[in-house]
Amino acid sequence: MTKTAWHSIPPAALVCAAAPAFFVLGWTWAGWLLLAAGVVAAALVERGGPRTVTVSVGHRPDWAVGERRSPSLTRDLALIAIGMLIVHAISLEAQLDDLSMLRFTLALGGAVLVPYLLSRFVMRDRAISFPWRTRRRWARWQWVWLVGVLVLGWLILPYYFISSGVYRNWPVVDSPELIARLFVGVGAVGIWDELFFICTVFALLRRHMPAWSANVLQMVVFVSFLWELGYRAWGPVLTIPFALLQGWIFLRTHSLAYVVTVHLLFDAVVFAVLVHAHNPGLLPFFLV
Repeated sequence: MTKTAWHSIPPAALVCAAAPAFFVLGWTWAGWLLLAAGVVAAALVERGGPRTVTVSVGHRPDWAVGERRSPSLTRDLALIAIGMLIVHAISLEAQLDDLSMLRFTLALGGAVLVPYLLSRFVMRDRAISFPWRTRRRWARWQWVWLVGVLVLGWLILPYYFISSGVYRNWPVVDSPELIARLFVGVGAVGIWDELFFICTVFALLRRHMPAWSANVLQMVVFVSFLWELGYRAWGPVLTIPFALLQGWIFLRTHSLAYVVTVHLLFDAVVFAVLVHAHNPGLLPFFLV
């Protein structure tokens, strides 16, 4: 790991540590302090550093062919901070009324859209992108993993939600309209997770540090958000490996379409389990 990468990790860790402060502990003041400390630390790390890097021929490092602007850690961490602050502006308690769903749409949508627009049109770079199609066919292991997600979800999720009682963190769905609203809400949040945690947080962090450290830090933000959303009790035992796997899969495939598909299959089981937990006997294919 380069010296620059080592110096990038502490400021990024401070910014990402704001997520558990906001979403797990509920310490708003601590979250603000951590965000500010991380961005200021990044500015200090970058102070006096080169604003451009030399581009050279691969086999001839001494043969310079031009320069390109170095990615700014301060700007990228500020974008992550802005996204987290927008999400934190609302309560993440799951509700299915019109106002709550509108609030979620505006806040979560803004957390993705605002950093993207700032990066693209104000900072004039393409740090955030959404690579939906890779023009490559999915490999066999990708198809196998899709089946694996369904099987593992069917085996594990009913026991987790029902034995821990965390299904009560979601509203009772006892009518066709509420079930339909839950289906839309669970799916929409699942798509948003990949747009924000992978295509925004993970992508911005990867510009400054090795993939493994960026993946661990995005996992901290991902799991903290899911905690406030309702995945509590021993939920992190499930959400930590899921978040890390999603980051690793994105590194392997570079396909937003694939990680979204994985997430939606997982969330389809979550939706079914929530309906089953609130309406015992309605879906008789679960073991619990």
